[in-house]
Amino acid sequence: MGLQPSKSEAVLAIGPKIRALPVIHGSGDCAIRVREEVLAHPYDCLAVPLPPSFRDDVEEAVDALPSISVVLQRDAEGETDGFTYVPIDPCQPVIAAVRTAMGERIPRAFIDLESPNFEGRTGIYPDPYALKRVQVAGFASAILPALPPPDPDGSQARRHSWMANRLRDLEARHESILFVCSIMDWPWIRDAYVRGAPDPDPEWFLPQMRTCRVDPNTLIFLLGELPYITALYERGRRELTPDDNLSVDGVKEMLLAARERLRADRPKVAKRITPQLLSVYFRYVRNLSLIERRLTPDLYSLIIAAKQTAGDDFALALAETARHYPYADAFDRGDRPWWWDEPPLRMGDGRGDVPSWGTAPLTSRLPGQAISWRSCELRPKPPEPDRKTWKQRWDPFGMCSWPPEDQRIESFQRHVADQARAILGADLARSEKFTTSVRDGIDIRETLRNWHSGDLYVKVIPPSRGSIDAVVFLFDVPADPRVYVHRATWFAEHANESTLAFFATDPMENLVGPGIAQAEYGGALFLFPPRLIPDIWEDPRLSRLETLEERLLGGGLLHSRERHVALVSPKPPPASWRRLARRHGRKLVHLPLKRFSGQLLERLRTFHVLNGKHVRSYASDFIRDL
Repeated sequence: MGLQPSKSEAVLAIGPKIRALPVIHGSGDCAIRVREEVLAHPYDCLAVPLPPSFRDDVEEAVDALPSISVVLQRDAEGETDGFTYVPIDPCQPVIAAVRTAMGERIPRAFIDLESPNFEGRTGIYPDPYALKRVQVAGFASAILPALPPPDPDGSQARRHSWMANRLRDLEARHESILFVCSIMDWPWIRDAYVRGAPDPDPEWFLPQMRTCRVDPNTLIFLLGELPYITALYERGRRELTPDDNLSVDGVKEMLLAARERLRADRPKVAKRITPQLLSVYFRYVRNLSLIERRLTPDLYSLIIAAKQTAGDDFALALAETARHYPYADAFDRGDRPWWWDEPPLRMGDGRGDVPSWGTAPLTSRLPGQAISWRSCELRPKPPEPDRKTWKQRWDPFGMCSWPPEDQRIESFQRHVADQARAILGADLARSEKFTTSVRDGIDIRETLRNWHSGDLYVKVIPPSRGSIDAVVFLFDVPADPRVYVHRATWFAEHANESTLAFFATDPMENLVGPGIAQAEYGGALFLFPPRLIPDIWEDPRLSRLETLEERLLGGGLLHSRERHVALVSPKPPPASWRRLARRHGRKLVHLPLKRFSGQLLERLRTFHVLNGKHVRSYASDFIRDL
């Protein structure tokens, strides 16, 4: 009994027994749609656009999934001296159709024309995520006006005529045929079938076939989807979990996996990737995708958004996660095929390193979306041998700071000093009855308290007395002296900088470039305007102060010219610190650390030590903005 398509699906019917399913090669959404189609209807034959010479090798390689491989066919001698190949990719709709048909014991027919030099055609298609809401017939019909017709005398027209005649042959032996083909070929194969195009003369040649496994590090050049997303489709198949929305949910899972990868290597950087930051990230990715007229993001959009919202470290972790495929050595059933012990093929952009052959051009038999390459500069973590060389060349007598970081933290300490002065003025505020002036504004609380009297009260904030020239930051309380081993006092290079005393992690443990070390403040003291002071870590007047926090605070109390010293710390100062302030005739103005953004503080805490002022000329090439 032949197919009885509905009116909306009639556009996909090639003949009374043949239904076409136009797909975009390399799309996971299309692969799911093909699988659903094969399982939902009683087809007794599956036709795919591959030559018969590929059949045995492709089905053997499909049987080895989820391990990724390629089936190669060498081009005819004297031409391009390259290869055409079929990627055995779980997210390739044709491979998904063959895999499902093999599982359902449905006969398969490979009906493409044998050609010694295949010409692949990529295209620019709408995002196949639209198939979640749009039927295949509507999706294909909408694209139809934009599909360019093939050259009547070219190889593509010969292929279309050949496949149309092979479908006519299958019609004589089967009652219900599903033909999975590229969306670019579908209307012209249907046209050749309807008008009865004659069979072209085949180009007979001896096919030289070969199957190779693929180096896992180069899978990103072979697979249609990202390797990590492809692995999620495989996981859904193996564990029978939903996989119909992985083109979006898979991206979210990949982001969380990248954060876990980063947490293992750089936990403090991963700590900054909060749910709020991820929310900003996803909005940014959505906007980038809409700008490019896509419904789902590509890898470039994901990396750019990661770099600009969370820094290079997160972008690198995301890139490494995206190209990870955990099923590289997994087999669903049976033993490893004989070709698995051969050296792997290394893929590239249109070329590949074929074992025992060398570098050669590669043309896919299942070409998908056209790919455009764009550059994105990311600074990776330097290799260990380079770091050892930089450490050996370090001059301990020539160190300076990185000016952009100086400007950033100086601006912040002035902001903190302004807030501390505002607190001083608030302590002197009082309320009085309104007479002729509202003074510094209406005091709502006092007015409500005396509502029964009908009087209006206003605020009176007198000018604050004195100023603040010493600001102490304590980021980690209590500070472990075994962690914060680097203690120094730096003097200002110009009048707009503060005198700085600090304790920090050892910069020699994290060299990021030649003559460039990275450390993290545990605490810092800023004296502005700058002045010459003895090194507080060597000053005998502070020798009785045992902890790092007390030593830093004591230095601020000792060298402050004003009565008040601003203190930024996680907790209020204990009684011992207040007694220390009274001993020096000073008073502490405390600002809680949580008053400021955690991401801002993490960014300010990280600083770089340069091995001489000449390093500033190239430091920006190695310092990653956090």
